[in-house]
Amino acid sequence: MAVFTEVPQDEARALLQRLSLGELRELRGIEGGIENTNYFVTTESGDEYVLTLFERLTAQQLPFYLHLMKHLALAGIPVPDPRADSAGDILLSLCGKPAALVNRLAGRSQLAPEAVHCAAVGDMLARMHLAGQDYQRSQPNLRGLPWWNETVPVVLPHLQESQRALILSELAYQNHVAAQPAYAALPRGPVHADLFRDNVMFDGDRLTGFFDFYFAGVDTFLFDLAVCLNDWCITLDDGAHEPLRAAALLDAYQVVRPLQAAERQLLPAMLRAGALRFWVSRLWDFHLPREASMLVPHDPAHFERVLRGRIARPVAP
Repeated sequence: MAVFTEVPQDEARALLQRLSLGELRELRGIEGGIENTNYFVTTESGDEYVLTLFERLTAQQLPFYLHLMKHLALAGIPVPDPRADSAGDILLSLCGKPAALVNRLAGRSQLAPEAVHCAAVGDMLARMHLAGQDYQRSQPNLRGLPWWNETVPVVLPHLQESQRALILSELAYQNHVAAQPAYAALPRGPVHADLFRDNVMFDGDRLTGFFDFYFAGVDTFLFDLAVCLNDWCITLDDGAHEPLRAAALLDAYQVVRPLQAAERQLLPAMLRAGALRFWVSRLWDFHLPREASMLVPHDPAHFERVLRGRIARPVAP
């Protein structure tokens, strides 16, 4: 959510008029994140929205994400709901970039979660997976295994020898896992694929919404669950597994959608896959950054620690 594209006030004002949302009162760039340009938008009536200009995703890719959010919102999942213009279009254009405007969710992110917050995430994640099963559009997880295979050679020159050995070994392992019949049989559908602590909103202990769906894609539900466990249920200083929070998240998830036998078998492998995915992407963003105001790349070393921990101490579901 860095600012790569500066949006003039008059263009934001014209967009609000096009969407019949009233007059612009405030336009404020959002710090954090690394993919898109994001602004908080406030109208004269006090309504609040999030304006996103897409810096990497194309107009051909974006309908999957925007219509997925609309689909989930209509199914009662608390997610941002894209606003349409008079022609019914939710994929907009601003400053020469594809864009979208969604409602701003109430609450705030819980960056020091307890078991109650993890349980709420597990419950809603399972409900989201079930709600997405009848979504008709399909698009692969663009940061899945093919992307890891393409990107690891790009970041290798920036790594120390021990890191190169680890990342190549883990990539080979994940290619091996993906070739197994058990992996092919895993339940799959639309997944968030980036449901970190800062992409969920709470009002006290009550979960008020998931947001930032722009890494979503069709993948295994187990991978989505692993990504959550790797952020919500670890200690941030050393990446160590936190069993009480993990049990709360997994138990709440399984009340809604019990894991199949193959999912239980492959959970340790998918926890490693989730750690590898974000180690690779953070290495890429850190060593090959793009120009942007308010851009603060994430530390790649964090998910290296998480991966090493997942390899050394596999977690049974």
